[in-house]
Amino acid sequence: MNKSSVTNFIALALVLAGHFTENAIVFGVGLFALSGAVTNWLAVHMLFEKVPGLYGSGVIPARFEDFKVGIRQLMMNQFFTKENIDRFLSDDKGGAASIDLTPVIENVDLNPAFDGLVEVIEGSSFGSMLAMVGGREAIEPMREPFIGRMKTSVKDITQTEDFNASLRASLEGDSNIAHMQDKVSDIIRQRLDELTPQLVKEIIQDMIRTHLGWLVVWGGVFGGLIGLIAALTKTF
Repeated sequence: MNKSSVTNFIALALVLAGHFTENAIVFGVGLFALSGAVTNWLAVHMLFEKVPGLYGSGVIPARFEDFKVGIRQLMMNQFFTKENIDRFLSDDKGGAASIDLTPVIENVDLNPAFDGLVEVIEGSSFGSMLAMVGGREAIEPMREPFIGRMKTSVKDITQTEDFNASLRASLEGDSNIAHMQDKVSDIIRQRLDELTPQLVKEIIQDMIRTHLGWLVVWGGVFGGLIGLIAALTKTF
């Protein structure tokens, strides 16, 4: 049993107790507490569920397109602004200088580079000498050592300050930042397009369910206080 149900149950119990014992104070406290708790519970329920005959209920599922637009605008206008992207790229600890290209280099196929080298040799003055010692097949065993050495050399190059400075300068250009913003915007839009009204409702409901429950509790508490004041001042 959640806090909303407990609050409503306690308020109803006070109403019944006050009614059967003919205690006006207990009855007034219970009645006002029940009205405050039930009203707030209904308001919370109407945020997420459509109630027939009650205009404006089910506002979150009904306006889910507006929520998606709002989320996208929040992300782009507050997080992925030109200034924030430029600040990130310029940060030595988290920007372009910290990008580790090792995984990319490891996955690059350098076989075409070796094939190109062989073609260059065959087309040069050393081509005839290569043909004399067996041609292309003679240097085929060098393919794997060549690829390994090339990857090591490229990794070393990407870790130099000159390379990082060039990479940072290239990424910080206005056109590149605009291109990044467009890409991020497309990714956010594609993800938001996958959302359904039900999923939007569940996401928001999960985030604020606990806090909304306290609205019912405090509705019952303040309603009970108003009922107590009304009973003591004989205005009820």
